[in-house]
Amino acid sequence: DQVRLLPVIPNPGKIVCVGLNYGEHVRETGREITEQPTLFLRVAESQLAHGEDIVLPPESTKLDYEGEIAVVIGKAGRRIAEQDAWDHIAGYACYNDGSIRDWQSATPQWTAGKNFWRTGGFGPWLVTRDEIRDGQVMTLVTRLNGQEMQRTTTDKLIHSIPRQIAHISAFTPLAAGDVIVTGTPGGVGAKRTPPVWMKPGDIVEIEVDAIGILRNGIRAE
Repeated sequence: DQVRLLPVIPNPGKIVCVGLNYGEHVRETGREITEQPTLFLRVAESQLAHGEDIVLPPESTKLDYEGEIAVVIGKAGRRIAEQDAWDHIAGYACYNDGSIRDWQSATPQWTAGKNFWRTGGFGPWLVTRDEIRDGQVMTLVTRLNGQEMQRTTTDKLIHSIPRQIAHISAFTPLAAGDVIVTGTPGGVGAKRTPPVWMKPGDIVEIEVDAIGILRNGIRAE
């Protein structure tokens, strides 16, 4: 309790997020599965660490959770083949791709809603590749105030982790410290009836069985 953590990678050169990468989430959004991964970028300033508060901005009340698994690149590469992709991974962490939904849905491009200051939780730590077998099935759970909201396993990813690395490295070189956020399952707050938005005082947890628990409070800016 005397240690202040930082985001696992505070200053990544790139944060590439994969959207619509679990079938249940694709269905709840009314979209179609695409042949290629759907990608968007986050900026470093949108991140925060385990134990810190996600910030609800005054411009919106529609702050949503998205539990995900982050892959941290450990070895640089360009046009990485899928069969070689595991060798480029340094390790894994939990990620909460916190989203300001009205800003996200206002246009076909998602950049604004995905990049509000201090909305992306990244932690609690890096679990190195040697601790998690290549292709090991991991269980991902999101809880809001102790209530389970999302649950999935990584064998349900539409585009696998090696496929993501191969696809992304085809158009941009990947460097050590780059982060790939691999997608969220169904159960997001925006698609519930009625919608569930995170509010000041809430506690959101992203748990991955092979990694640990990323825990963040919510506060108003």
